[in-house]
Amino acid sequence: MARHLITSALPYINGIKHLGNLVGSQLPADLYARYLRGRGHEVMFICATDEHGTPAELAAAKTGEPVADYCARMHGEQSALARGFGLSFDHYGRSSSDRNRVLTQHFAGKLADRGYIREVSEKQVYSIDDGRFLPDRYIEGTCPNCGYDKARGDQCENCTKQLDPTDLIDPRSAISGSTNLEVRETRHLYLRQSALKDDIATWIDSKTDWPILTTSIAKKWLNDGDGLQDRGITRDLNWGVPVKRGDQDWPGMEGKVFYVWFDAPIEYIAATAEWADANDKAEADWRGWWRTDEGADDVTYTQFMGKDNVPFHTLSFPVTLIGSGEPWKMVDYIKSFNYLTYDGGQFSTSQGRGVFMDHALEILPADYWRWWLLSHAPESGDSEFTWENFQQSVNKDLADVLGNFVSRITKFCRSKFGEAVPEGGAFGPDEDRLIDALTTRVRAYETSMNRMEVRRSASELRAIWVLGNEYLQAAAPWATFKADPEKAAMQVRLGLNLIRLYAVLSAPFIPFASKAMLEAMQTDNADWPGDLQKALAALPAGHAFTVPEVLFAKITDDQREEWAERFKGERQ
Repeated sequence: MARHLITSALPYINGIKHLGNLVGSQLPADLYARYLRGRGHEVMFICATDEHGTPAELAAAKTGEPVADYCARMHGEQSALARGFGLSFDHYGRSSSDRNRVLTQHFAGKLADRGYIREVSEKQVYSIDDGRFLPDRYIEGTCPNCGYDKARGDQCENCTKQLDPTDLIDPRSAISGSTNLEVRETRHLYLRQSALKDDIATWIDSKTDWPILTTSIAKKWLNDGDGLQDRGITRDLNWGVPVKRGDQDWPGMEGKVFYVWFDAPIEYIAATAEWADANDKAEADWRGWWRTDEGADDVTYTQFMGKDNVPFHTLSFPVTLIGSGEPWKMVDYIKSFNYLTYDGGQFSTSQGRGVFMDHALEILPADYWRWWLLSHAPESGDSEFTWENFQQSVNKDLADVLGNFVSRITKFCRSKFGEAVPEGGAFGPDEDRLIDALTTRVRAYETSMNRMEVRRSASELRAIWVLGNEYLQAAAPWATFKADPEKAAMQVRLGLNLIRLYAVLSAPFIPFASKAMLEAMQTDNADWPGDLQKALAALPAGHAFTVPEVLFAKITDDQREEWAERFKGERQ
C-alpha cells in the first residue's frame, strides 16, 4: 500500500463554479483519489475555498454582506455542491482559517530570515473617488496583450497573461467604475523568486514525466523575457492574512495583507492540519503528509489544476517551499488541463456564462455530468460542451451500454430464476474468451488510470462495459433457457457477477450508480479485480439480489432543446 497526497486547485469563494472549473481540477482529482482508494492505497485528498483578495471583497460588496459572513456562507454552498457531485475530499478547508494564517506568517518569516524577501517602494493606482489603492482585481481595463476590454489588474481572463494593474489600457475602478485614478507611491514586500531561479529550473528539469502542457507553461514563464521575476506578496487590502514576520509585527507593513496567491497554496498544508483538528488527530498525523523529516518522504504528491494555475504551482509555491529552507514535501506530478468551452463561447464565472454546478444538479444526477466531463476532459487541447454531444454520450454510453446491460440481466433472471443468483452449468469456451478479453481491458484501464490519462481511461471503461453487452447478446440466455436451462443459469450468473465487477471498476467515474449496482447485488464486496476468473465468481449461487431502478434515463430531444435554451449564455 502506497501513500498518496492529492490536491486540486482551490476554487475562488466568489460564487458558484461552472462545469469548466469542475473538470479543470476537482473532478479529475476525485477520479484519481477514488481509483487509488479502490486499489487499496492510503489517500489524503485535500481542497479548500480560496477566500482572500479582491474577488471575495467585491462579491461581498454586491450582496451587502460583511466579507467574513459572505465567505462563510459561500463555503457552505460550495461544500454542499462538492458533496452533490460526489467529490470525496478528506477535508475541504478554508484559506481564511487560523491554520493558514499561522502557516502563511511562518513562511513569510522564514523567507525573510533567509534573505528571500525585499521591501519595494512602488507606484500603484489610487482611486480618488473610492479613497483607496486599487490593486489586482479592483481595476479593470483593456489588456495590452490581446485587447480584451474586461481584463483584470492581475490577469487577463481572455489570454491568461499575468498583468500588473498599471499595465492596463483605459483602467477603471471595479468598485465604482470611476476613471478618476492616479498613481501614488506605496511600499510592499516582494518574494525574490529570481534568486531561486536555478533551483527551480533544476527541479522542473528533473520532472521528465510531467505532461507537456505543464512543463511548457512552466519553462515559458521561467525562461521567456527576463525570466523568473520577483513578485509582490502583499496588498493594500482589508481582507486577508495580516502581514507579520512569523508571530512578530512587520514594521512599515501595518494594515497590509499577504497577496492571495502567496497564502492560497499554503492552504494545501493548512487544510491538512484542519483535517487533523476536525478528526482529533495529532500534529504528527498531518505533518507526516507534508514534512519529509517526519514521514512524508514516502508520500507521492499529485496536484490537479487548470493551465492558468500552472505558473503559481510550478514557480511561486515551490519558491516558497524551497526558500523556507525547511523539509516540506514538493509536488511529484502536476496534472494540468486546458479549457472546457461552452457552445462556441467561454464559461465565465465573472460574466455568468454557461452551466453552473447548482443548475447542473437541478436537472440531472451527478453521474451524468461526471461521465461526460471526464470522458471529454480537456487534456490534449480545449474541449467544447454542446448539448447534442452531451445527449449522445449519456444515451449511448450510460443508458444503452451500461444501464441496458444491468436492466436486461437482472429482469431476465428474476423472470426465470427468481431474485437469487442461479446455480448450474460451467464456463465454456465463450466465457473463457470473455474473461481473457476482460483481463486485457481491465489491465489497460489500470494502466491508463495510473498514468492519469482521463479520457483514455473512460474509453477503456466503456470498452469493458461493451464486452458484457456483446457477450449477453451472443449468449442470448433467453433463447438458451428453452433448450438448456443450466447453461442459461451459468450465463445469467456470469452476467450478475459482471454487474458487481462493473460497479467496482466504474466507481471512480460514476460513484452513485456504482453504489446502486452494489446495493442491487446486495454486496459490499468492492475488492478490485486481480484474477478475473475469481472476480466473476464473487457472487455465489443462491446469493440474493434485487432489480435496481433505471440507472440512467435517456435524455429526450425536448429536454435537450429546453436546456439549450435555458443555458444559452447567461446564468439564470
